[in-house]
Amino acid sequence: GKMTEQTKRKSKWLPLESNPDVLNEYAHKLGLSPSWAYTDVFGLDSELLAMVPQPVVSVLLLYPITANNEAYRREQAQKEEQIVPTDLIFYKQTISNACGTIGLLHSLANSLDAIQVDGPLKSLIEKTKDASPEERARVLEEDDALAEAHQSAGEAGQTRAPRPDEDVKLHFICFAQKNGRLYQLDGRNSSPIDQGPTTNLLEDSAKIIKKYMELDPTETQFSVIALSASQG
Repeated sequence: GKMTEQTKRKSKWLPLESNPDVLNEYAHKLGLSPSWAYTDVFGLDSELLAMVPQPVVSVLLLYPITANNEAYRREQAQKEEQIVPTDLIFYKQTISNACGTIGLLHSLANSLDAIQVDGPLKSLIEKTKDASPEERARVLEEDDALAEAHQSAGEAGQTRAPRPDEDVKLHFICFAQKNGRLYQLDGRNSSPIDQGPTTNLLEDSAKIIKKYMELDPTETQFSVIALSASQG
C-alpha cells in the first residue's frame, strides 16, 4: 500500500553522483533557470579557479568520509552556537544516501538572490522557507517531484548507478554566502557553520576544501563543483 511505498522511498534514494551533467539535469528538471549551471572545478590553485565561469553563487564538495575528517567535522560543528541569519535555509539530512540532494538544495535555496527558479523547486523552497529544519526534512521526504527527478537523474549518470542499498561513503557539503559571510552547510550537522567574512566565494571555499584534502593526503575521491552562470 501507500505507506510501504512512502517508507521505501524515504530511505532509498539513489546517491546523486558528482557529475555536473547529472546535477544539471536534476536541477533544471526541478526548475532551475537554464542561465545557471553546475560546472566542474578542476583544481584549487588560482589559475584553475580563474577558469570557472563567474559569478559563482555556491560551491559543492563531494568527499570520502574518513576518521580524520569526521573528527574535524565534529570539532567544527562544536564551535560555540553560531548566529546564523534566518534567511539561510538549512536542511537536515534524514534520508539515507540523499546527501547529493541535500547539497543541491542547499546550493539552490541559498542562492536565490542571484539565480532564478520556478516549478517544483520554487514551491519546495516556498514550503520549507519558514519551517524548522525537522519540518523541512519531512517535506523533502514526502516530495514526489524530488524523488522522481532524483531517480531519473541517478539513472542518467555515466558511471553505473549504485544500487540504492549499497553503502555510500562519499558525502556532499555546500558552501554558500549570505550577507558577506561564508557558510558551510552539511546536512549531518545540526546547523550551518559560519566560516567568516568572504569577498570571493570560490577562493574562500577552496581554502576550506584544501584543509579537507590535507587531512587525508592519500584520498583521491574529492570533487568540487560550482553553481555559476552557464556557458551556452
